[in-house]
Amino acid sequence: MIEIENITKRYGETAVVDDVSLTIAPRTVTVIVGTSGSGKTTLLRMVNRLVEPTSGAIRLDGEDNRSLPGYELRRRIGYAIQGHGLFPHRTVAQNIATVPTLLGWERSRIDAKVEELLTLFQLDPAAFGPRFPHELSGGQQQRVGVARALAAEPKVLLMDEPFGALDPIIRAKAQDDLLAIQKHFETTIILVTHDMEEAFQLADHIAVMDKGKVVQYATPSEMLLKPATSFVESLIGVGERPYRLLAIAPVASAVEPGAAEGAPISSALTQREALAELLWSGRNALPVAGPDGAIIGKISLEGLARRAAGPT
Repeated sequence: MIEIENITKRYGETAVVDDVSLTIAPRTVTVIVGTSGSGKTTLLRMVNRLVEPTSGAIRLDGEDNRSLPGYELRRRIGYAIQGHGLFPHRTVAQNIATVPTLLGWERSRIDAKVEELLTLFQLDPAAFGPRFPHELSGGQQQRVGVARALAAEPKVLLMDEPFGALDPIIRAKAQDDLLAIQKHFETTIILVTHDMEEAFQLADHIAVMDKGKVVQYATPSEMLLKPATSFVESLIGVGERPYRLLAIAPVASAVEPGAAEGAPISSALTQREALAELLWSGRNALPVAGPDGAIIGKISLEGLARRAAGPT
């Protein structure tokens, strides 16, 4: 658990982060969003003390993050940034091994961890381990950057605009990879972004910052149904709310009894993807297939329209 209690950071008379309190549950993804200058990156960097707070406290599993020297704390917390930050003169394997080496791990354990992470990120260890960063695509560099941040098996991973430089197709794949890896390692992730689409795609909870304060901290569905302020509402986008509601829920939770004609769609898709398929195919309903391929019911335009409607 991460407890952020009355954290403030001032530069002169200006409060960049102003009396922020958040409790982040373990093994979840929290996304911090806001406009430029809202304080989101400063808040993130106070967790691993790249920025020291003016006042307040941050506790990791009940332990004050000031109880350790900064360099030792940062070896315990993964950190991934936009642009990857890979060492250009080190191979992929050496980059991933950076923190485990500093921690004094045995060579065999380091090699096993490098192989495990490259395999998880679908990069063949024999082919990619010896390469240098300039020999990789942008998407591959990003995966290596996240692998390096996870190499020492941290309980906490901080990510600052990690996918901002990627094109849309590679970005979507990187987001899917991150969620799969997060579930595999049960890591607690705090991610900063200005992209609301990314926030709703990744988050268990979203913290919206404005002028140094957290103006709402809620689940994606709570935020969509009950935005706390006009600023939150504007970030979400009034015209996007129905589609975002459908995008955060799986087809499995909208299955209706009965039959429908046509090729089935997977229960693992989002309801937004189901709506797109219904509209594109010109149908009012489609059969839904479960994980084993068996038909478990149908999904309809009428049912999705009800689910996309706001609170009455």
